Amino acid sequence: MTNPAQRLAGKVAVVSGAAVGLGQAFAERLARDGADVLLVDLNEASETAARIEALGRRAVSVRCDVSDPTAVEAMAQQCRSAFGRCDILVNNAGIYFMAPFETLSFADWKRLLATNLDSTFLLSKAFAPGMKERGWGRIINLATNSIGLIAAGMTHYVTSKAAIVGFTRALATELGEHGVTVNAVAPGPTRTHGTTTGLPPGVSFDEVFSALAQQQAIKRGAEPSDIVGAVSFLASDDAAFMTGQTLVVDGGWWRV
Repeated sequence: MTNPAQRLAGKVAVVSGAAVGLGQAFAERLARDGADVLLVDLNEASETAARIEALGRRAVSVRCDVSDPTAVEAMAQQCRSAFGRCDILVNNAGIYFMAPFETLSFADWKRLLATNLDSTFLLSKAFAPGMKERGWGRIINLATNSIGLIAAGMTHYVTSKAAIVGFTRALATELGEHGVTVNAVAPGPTRTHGTTTGLPPGVSFDEVFSALAQQQAIKRGAEPSDIVGAVSFLASDDAAFMTGQTLVVDGGWWRV
């Protein structure tokens, strides 16, 4: 019987946005579960790689603009050269900023959708065929609980993440009979570099974080360590009969 702590032994994971924040936490958890990991980020992910190698797993860092089809294809080739395949894809890369709809520029709208949504399409397109051919694969997309708890100034962000939920359900339909599951994780506000720097000037993240937590059943803010278990579960054979679903991990804020 496989050691539960090594339930992904022999698997290869690709995690986008892996240099910091949730992506770094996801990559490290998958490595703890036994997977080797390709770290994809616009920036160097050497710190994440060092953490994974300290666990005795292989890590390769690739700098890539995940909204660029040519760059994604080159990254996928690097993955095949380094590891031979991708078994688990975590589409985590994304950006976040608040902006009232009336002041939101079309350029910023396109920039956010390209990073959050186009990247999910491009990476899935690059790795799903191999998963399908081998008869086993896990695609895990990052959504947000904000799609059900919409606040002002987030039209662009909520649109991108709601589209990811729809993409998840539709792609699951196409890949399910081939042993490939497609699911999403929808965190609530989580303390990462992206969330702490994505608020308007003069707005304190700590104050916002504390106030939001009071609306949750579990009245504390989330850390990346609170979210990684959901990704670990969806990547494993424990979730083999689960696909097209979105797991909301937000301390019970969205409990309708």
